[in-house]
Amino acid sequence: MKKVELLAPAGSLEKLKVAIDFGADAVYVGGPRLNLRVFADNFDYEELREGVEYAHERNVKVYLVLNAIPRNFDMNGLGEYVKKCESLGVDGVIAADPGVISIIKKNTQLEIHLSTQANAMNYETARFWYDYGLKRIILARELKLKEIEEFRKHLPEDCEIEVFVHGAMCMAYSGRCLISNYMTSRDSNKGACSQACRYKYYLVEEKRPNEYFPVYEDDSGTYIMNSKDLCMIEHIDDVIRSGVSSVKIEGRMKSVFYLAMVVKMYREAIDAYYANPENFKVDPKWKKNLEKISHRRYSTGFFYGNNGEQSYESSTYVREYDIIGIVKAYNHETKTATIEQRNRVFNGDTVEIIRPKTENFEVKLTNMKNEKGENIEKANHAQMIFTANVDVELKPNDFIIMKKNEINLA
Repeated sequence: MKKVELLAPAGSLEKLKVAIDFGADAVYVGGPRLNLRVFADNFDYEELREGVEYAHERNVKVYLVLNAIPRNFDMNGLGEYVKKCESLGVDGVIAADPGVISIIKKNTQLEIHLSTQANAMNYETARFWYDYGLKRIILARELKLKEIEEFRKHLPEDCEIEVFVHGAMCMAYSGRCLISNYMTSRDSNKGACSQACRYKYYLVEEKRPNEYFPVYEDDSGTYIMNSKDLCMIEHIDDVIRSGVSSVKIEGRMKSVFYLAMVVKMYREAIDAYYANPENFKVDPKWKKNLEKISHRRYSTGFFYGNNGEQSYESSTYVREYDIIGIVKAYNHETKTATIEQRNRVFNGDTVEIIRPKTENFEVKLTNMKNEKGENIEKANHAQMIFTANVDVELKPNDFIIMKKNEINLA
């Protein structure tokens, strides 16, 4: 049985390595041009070369995102750009625009994946793109599981199907939104979305311009276009059985903590399914751990029908845990960990450790010192290097997290 691919976002070189280390089979990255996350760090050519090398050494694929909707001037030099990316070793390109797809085909031998931005809602559309030479169809997010099963039945076996299983959802049809353009002159279809759908809105009656009415009886307003986040961790068996080839995590602009935890949990869930598909059982810790990362209220999206995907109360994230630091080294003789700080932590705090292929566990940080070897009671400078005694062996790149209500705010 061929395993479904676990595809993770990589908004930077650091995130690419984290995604791979925590179990991704493939990553998708944005280069210097035409990707829908212009505010992500993205990759220059040297970083792309290094990222591809890191991935290929570990049998992981790298897909280049080229899914913005371009204007005439965006097409200048695009053929040379995709040739350059091909020479750096990327395994495929994700694209939505027919003109962009045509240029990729004319200038490279790269496999092409149809972006979800192209709104593939039926198998005849998918077959059209497959016949045109595309390797994979990333389906529109509005589809139900039963509809996805129909795609598999009506498409050639080697036509791959990809679906999103986790991350932020857009209120607009397959992400094709113009509200941001209108409200802030930032083009959402060129990667500059201001997320105007997350704003707090009121109704205003024409003849009473200074009176603002909540959409329902609540004086704090409402968030009528604010989408919940997608989370299919408890239904990964249904997704796999639908016949998809790849399951995708959203979040090139999310934190390394988000990336590590989400990839780790979906890796465990997918592996658990294939280890015993007939008697697959959901482990409650998967969802519990995903509750620790910054997220909006979870839902199952459209997989089982539209069952309340909007969150009317607030647009803010649920954020119960913070990343405290990342382990850089561990001295076995002195039982001392060297840590790069990410959020404030105090001497004596009990923290949680996240690492690949290991159950999360707690340790206590004691005898904290700064780089000069001086005793400190807290590490409170951004990305400062400090040491702490830890009885349990830690490893480089272990993530250290802590529940927010347990963080000492003194």
